[in-house]
Amino acid sequence: MSSPAGAAAVTIREVGPRDGLQVEAPTPPGARIRLVQALVDAGVREVEAAAFVSPRAVPAMAGGAEVMAGLPRREGVRYWALVPNLRGAEMGLEAGAGGLSVTVSASPAYSRRNVGMEVEESVAQAAAICGLAGGRVPVDVVVSCAFGSPYEGDLEPGAVAALGRRLTEGGATSLTYADTTGMATPRRVADLLAEVGTDVGLHLHETRGTGLVNAYAAWQAGVRRFDTSVGGLGGSPFAAGAGGNLATESFVHLLDDLGVETGIDLDALLEAAAVVRSIVGHDLPSPLVAAGPRDRLAAGTSGEGGGGALV
Repeated sequence: MSSPAGAAAVTIREVGPRDGLQVEAPTPPGARIRLVQALVDAGVREVEAAAFVSPRAVPAMAGGAEVMAGLPRREGVRYWALVPNLRGAEMGLEAGAGGLSVTVSASPAYSRRNVGMEVEESVAQAAAICGLAGGRVPVDVVVSCAFGSPYEGDLEPGAVAALGRRLTEGGATSLTYADTTGMATPRRVADLLAEVGTDVGLHLHETRGTGLVNAYAAWQAGVRRFDTSVGGLGGSPFAAGAGGNLATESFVHLLDDLGVETGIDLDALLEAAAVVRSIVGHDLPSPLVAAGPRDRLAAGTSGEGGGGALV
């Protein structure tokens, strides 16, 4: 299914500076600020830039206030902070976050591992955070393990949707459904969207290589908000078998070919991927970083072959 020119724009929230780096060796705040700068220069307008979590639990996210203080402030750019509880929300607001992301798990076992709370406690914390924000900044509640849990297995879409309704009733300004450990497939994406509608965000992972196809299926269904991570980095340190995020550049590359506006320049985004590569010091999982865009031609194509018959 192709898209005509001028198809409805897609909003991408870049989570690389948070989700992408949280499983890496701790990175100084200055390097994280440099990455955000490169992403904003590429046209990214929604960035999850920091997490206000225990540095003992997630050492890579220490120094969140310093990161927020050093970010480039530009018209139309919003910086999100991930917060697990009321204290984290207070710290995020004090640091100047323009939006708060709050995680509530659909999986009881993952909830205990990730935030140290039962699901009911987490729902109550989300409501308290929404009350603290008081409409000053948006609060996006991310429902993790929305497509299944490595601990409980498949979760009923109706139950996940019911959790989402409770979170909205508690004050969430938006909901994002996360495929935390890459258990989603296009069929399962369709099943959940049939319950929750398409006015939601999706946060997809490539654990089993289905992130991009799931995003495409969701886009076809009408979803227009997605979380992605530059270079395809990331994953939860508290979920067994979690893989990296859907790579921002891979999704932008696909949307560009479909004629869908994102406001992000692919070449500049690949430069941001080079920045994150230098920060983490290893190759990135993103296929597009390895192969380049489809319109990038190989040098020295003279037409002379070697007589082989490779396919």
